[in-house]
Amino acid sequence: MHKQNRSSEHAKKDGMLGSETILEKIRKKTPWIFGNKLRKPKIIFPKFKRRRISLPLPSKSLILIGLFIILFILQTGIIYLIIRKPPAVGVDLDDRPMFIWEDYIHEAFIIESIVASILMLLFSTGFILLYHASKYVYNKKFADWLIFIGILMIIITFVLLQQMLNAKIPKPVNPT
Repeated sequence: MHKQNRSSEHAKKDGMLGSETILEKIRKKTPWIFGNKLRKPKIIFPKFKRRRISLPLPSKSLILIGLFIILFILQTGIIYLIIRKPPAVGVDLDDRPMFIWEDYIHEAFIIESIVASILMLLFSTGFILLYHASKYVYNKKFADWLIFIGILMIIITFVLLQQMLNAKIPKPVNPT
Protein backbone atom coordinates (compact mmCIF):
# COMPACT_ATOMS: atom_id res chain seq x y z
CA MET A 1 0.00 0.00 0.00
CA HIS A 2 2.90 2.26 0.74
CA LYS A 3 4.28 1.72 -2.77
CA GLN A 4 0.89 2.44 -4.21
CA ASN A 5 0.73 5.84 -2.50
CA ARG A 6 4.18 6.76 -3.80
CA SER A 7 3.34 5.82 -7.35
CA SER A 8 0.07 7.74 -7.23
CA GLU A 9 1.94 10.79 -5.88
CA HIS A 10 4.50 10.42 -8.65
CA ALA A 11 1.73 10.13 -11.24
CA LYS A 12 0.10 13.26 -9.90
CA LYS A 13 3.40 15.12 -10.11
CA ASP A 14 3.99 13.95 -13.68
CA GLY A 15 0.55 15.19 -14.63
CA MET A 16 1.29 18.67 -13.31
CA LEU A 17 3.67 20.80 -15.23
CA GLY A 18 6.07 22.98 -13.31
CA SER A 19 5.32 21.35 -9.98
CA GLU A 20 8.79 19.82 -9.70
CA THR A 21 11.25 21.73 -7.59
CA ILE A 22 14.79 22.35 -8.71
CA LEU A 23 16.09 19.94 -6.10
CA GLU A 24 13.89 17.13 -7.48
CA LYS A 25 15.12 17.79 -11.01
CA ILE A 26 18.75 17.66 -9.88
CA ARG A 27 18.12 14.47 -7.90
CA LYS A 28 16.69 12.73 -10.99
CA LYS A 29 19.64 13.69 -13.15
CA THR A 30 22.34 12.88 -10.60
CA PRO A 31 21.18 10.01 -8.36
CA TRP A 32 24.77 8.99 -7.53
CA ILE A 33 25.45 12.33 -5.72
CA PHE A 34 22.42 12.66 -3.50
CA GLY A 35 21.38 9.02 -3.23
CA ASN A 36 17.78 8.06 -2.57
CA LYS A 37 17.33 10.52 0.25
CA LEU A 38 18.73 13.97 0.58
CA ARG A 39 19.54 14.89 4.10
CA LYS A 40 19.32 18.50 5.01
CA PRO A 41 21.24 19.26 8.17
CA LYS A 42 19.05 20.85 10.74
CA ILE A 43 20.83 23.57 12.63
CA ILE A 44 19.26 24.74 15.83
CA PHE A 45 20.40 28.21 16.69
CA PRO A 46 20.29 29.17 20.35
CA LYS A 47 17.83 31.89 21.17
CA PHE A 48 19.58 34.68 22.96
CA LYS A 49 17.52 37.25 24.75
CA ARG A 50 19.19 40.59 24.99
CA ARG A 51 18.76 42.08 28.37
CA ARG A 52 17.87 45.69 28.10
CA ILE A 53 18.38 48.14 30.86
CA SER A 54 14.98 49.39 31.81
CA LEU A 55 15.06 52.60 33.73
CA PRO A 56 11.82 54.02 35.02
CA LEU A 57 10.74 57.11 33.13
CA PRO A 58 9.98 60.22 35.13
CA SER A 59 6.42 61.48 35.15
CA LYS A 60 5.34 64.29 32.88
CA SER A 61 4.89 66.64 35.81
CA LEU A 62 8.48 66.03 36.92
CA ILE A 63 9.70 66.80 33.40
CA LEU A 64 7.61 69.98 33.40
CA ILE A 65 9.06 71.05 36.76
CA GLY A 66 12.59 70.43 35.46
CA LEU A 67 11.80 72.44 32.35
CA PHE A 68 10.50 75.29 34.50
CA ILE A 69 13.67 75.27 36.60
CA ILE A 70 15.83 75.48 33.47
CA LEU A 71 13.59 78.24 32.11
CA PHE A 72 13.85 80.12 35.41
CA ILE A 73 17.65 79.91 35.41
CA LEU A 74 17.88 81.11 31.81
CA GLN A 75 15.42 83.94 32.36
CA THR A 76 17.33 85.29 35.34
CA GLY A 77 20.11 86.16 32.95
CA ILE A 78 22.59 83.92 34.72
CA ILE A 79 25.27 84.51 32.08
CA TYR A 80 24.86 88.29 32.43
CA LEU A 81 25.09 87.99 36.19
CA ILE A 82 28.25 85.87 35.98
CA ILE A 83 30.02 88.09 33.44
CA ARG A 84 29.02 91.57 34.65
CA LYS A 85 28.92 90.79 38.40
CA PRO A 86 26.38 93.47 39.33
CA PRO A 87 25.56 94.27 42.96
CA ALA A 88 22.72 92.36 44.58
CA VAL A 89 20.82 95.50 45.69
CA GLY A 90 21.62 99.15 45.07
CA VAL A 91 21.48 102.17 47.37
CA ASP A 92 20.30 105.67 46.42
CA LEU A 93 21.69 108.99 47.74
CA ASP A 94 19.58 108.80 50.90
CA ASP A 95 20.90 105.31 51.75
CA ARG A 96 17.58 103.67 50.90
CA PRO A 97 17.73 100.32 49.10
CA MET A 98 17.00 100.30 45.37
CA PHE A 99 15.60 97.13 43.88
CA ILE A 100 15.38 98.44 40.31
CA TRP A 101 18.31 100.13 38.60
CA GLU A 102 16.41 103.13 37.34
CA ASP A 103 17.18 105.08 34.16
CA TYR A 104 19.54 102.39 32.84
CA ILE A 105 17.88 99.81 30.63
CA HIS A 106 21.07 97.79 30.09
CA GLU A 107 21.96 97.39 33.77
CA ALA A 108 20.18 95.31 36.42
CA PHE A 109 20.63 94.30 40.03
CA ILE A 110 20.64 90.60 40.89
CA ILE A 111 17.38 90.90 42.81
CA GLU A 112 15.79 92.67 39.82
CA SER A 113 16.74 89.81 37.51
CA ILE A 114 15.33 87.23 39.92
CA VAL A 115 12.05 89.13 40.37
CA ALA A 116 11.66 89.56 36.59
CA SER A 117 12.31 85.86 36.12
CA ILE A 118 9.70 84.93 38.72
CA LEU A 119 7.19 87.20 36.98
CA MET A 120 7.94 85.59 33.59
CA LEU A 121 7.55 82.17 35.18
CA LEU A 122 4.14 83.16 36.56
CA PHE A 123 3.26 84.58 33.14
CA SER A 124 4.01 81.26 31.42
CA THR A 125 2.18 79.38 34.19
CA GLY A 126 -0.92 81.41 33.30
CA PHE A 127 -0.72 80.10 29.74
CA ILE A 128 -0.27 76.55 31.00
CA LEU A 129 -3.42 76.94 33.10
CA LEU A 130 -5.27 78.11 29.98
CA TYR A 131 -4.07 74.99 28.19
CA HIS A 132 -5.15 72.71 31.03
CA ALA A 133 -8.60 74.31 31.04
CA SER A 134 -9.19 72.77 27.60
CA LYS A 135 -8.83 69.29 29.14
CA TYR A 136 -11.83 69.73 31.45
CA VAL A 137 -14.60 69.91 28.86
CA TYR A 138 -17.11 68.00 30.95
CA ASN A 139 -16.33 69.88 34.17
CA LYS A 140 -17.23 73.38 33.01
CA LYS A 141 -17.02 75.01 36.44
CA PHE A 142 -13.44 73.83 36.99
CA ALA A 143 -12.46 74.79 33.42
CA ASP A 144 -13.90 78.29 33.91
CA TRP A 145 -12.00 78.57 37.19
CA LEU A 146 -8.71 77.61 35.47
CA ILE A 147 -9.36 80.11 32.66
CA PHE A 148 -10.09 82.88 35.17
CA ILE A 149 -6.94 82.20 37.22
CA GLY A 150 -4.81 81.85 34.06
CA ILE A 151 -5.99 85.13 32.54
CA LEU A 152 -5.64 86.90 35.89
CA MET A 153 -2.05 85.64 36.26
CA ILE A 154 -1.20 86.73 32.71
CA ILE A 155 -2.64 90.23 33.15
CA ILE A 156 -1.11 90.87 36.60
CA THR A 157 2.37 89.66 35.64
CA PHE A 158 2.26 91.60 32.36
CA VAL A 159 1.37 94.83 34.19
CA LEU A 160 4.11 94.28 36.78
CA LEU A 161 6.73 93.59 34.10
CA GLN A 162 5.66 96.75 32.25
CA GLN A 163 6.03 98.75 35.48
CA MET A 164 9.55 97.39 35.92
CA LEU A 165 10.42 98.36 32.35
CA ASN A 166 8.89 101.83 32.74
CA ALA A 167 11.10 102.44 35.77
CA LYS A 168 14.17 101.50 33.74
CA ILE A 169 13.44 103.79 30.76
CA PRO A 170 15.33 107.08 31.10
CA LYS A 171 13.10 110.10 31.76
CA PRO A 172 13.52 113.13 29.49
CA VAL A 173 15.15 116.06 31.23
CA ASN A 174 13.28 119.40 30.92
CA PRO A 175 15.69 122.35 30.82
CA THR A 176 13.61 124.88 32.77
